[in-house]
Amino acid sequence: MTIQDRQRTNLEYAVDIVLCIDTTGSMGPILDNVKHSALSFPGRLAQEMADKGRGISRLRLKVIAFRDFGDRADDALTESGFMTVPGELAEFERSVRALVPRGGGDAPESGLEALALALASDWETGLDRRRHVVVVFTDAPAHRLGDPRQTGARTYPASMPSSLDALFSQWGHGQSQAALMENSSKRLLLFAPEEYPWTDIADDWNNTLFFPSTAGEGLEEWEMDEIIATIANSL
Repeated sequence: MTIQDRQRTNLEYAVDIVLCIDTTGSMGPILDNVKHSALSFPGRLAQEMADKGRGISRLRLKVIAFRDFGDRADDALTESGFMTVPGELAEFERSVRALVPRGGGDAPESGLEALALALASDWETGLDRRRHVVVVFTDAPAHRLGDPRQTGARTYPASMPSSLDALFSQWGHGQSQAALMENSSKRLLLFAPEEYPWTDIADDWNNTLFFPSTAGEGLEEWEMDEIIATIANSL
C-alpha cells in the first residue's frame, strides 16, 4: 500500500444517519426491503466507504416513522433515539422490524413533520469529520405545514415549524440564525415522487440529492444496494 493509499483509508468520518420512513399502506415493498437489509446495513455501508478509501469512526442510526396526523393521530409520528452500531445493532434491527405499513388516509402524508423532527435530532458535535445525513423514503406528497387538518390532531407536536419556509430556515440558508444543523456536515437524500414539497426542497435546499420515485409503487425501483451506494457517495 502506498502512502497515498494509507492517507485515503485514514479518512474516517463520524456518521449520523436518520431514516425517515413512510409507513403508510402503500409502502409495504420498501419496508420489507429495509427490514431484510437491517442486519447487514452497517457492514454494507462500511464496505462501500472502504471501497472509496474512507472509513467510519462511529456510526449512529436513528429511525423516524411517519403516517398522517389527519388519519392516524396516535401513531402518525414515532421516533427512536440514535443507536450506535455495531454495539446497538440488535436494537436498530428491532426498531426497523417493528415498522408496519398501515393507514394513510388521503394521498399526502405527514412527511414534512418527520423531516422537521429529523433536523432537530441530537447530532454529534464533538468528533472530527462529522457527517449528518437525513434520508427520506416516501411514495407520496406531503401535507403543508400549518394545515389545520394536521395541526388540529391532539398529538401534533407544538414545536413544529408553521411553514415550509420556516423549515427551510431550520435547515439553514444564508445567514439564518434558526439553523439546526452544521452546514458543512449536513446532507439530505430524498427518495420521493416528483410532487410538492419534495421538488421544492430539491430545487431550493443546499446539500440535497433528489431521487424521484413513482407515487403508489412503494419505491420498488430502489434496491438497498443503490440506496447504500448513494448514502456513501453523499458523505
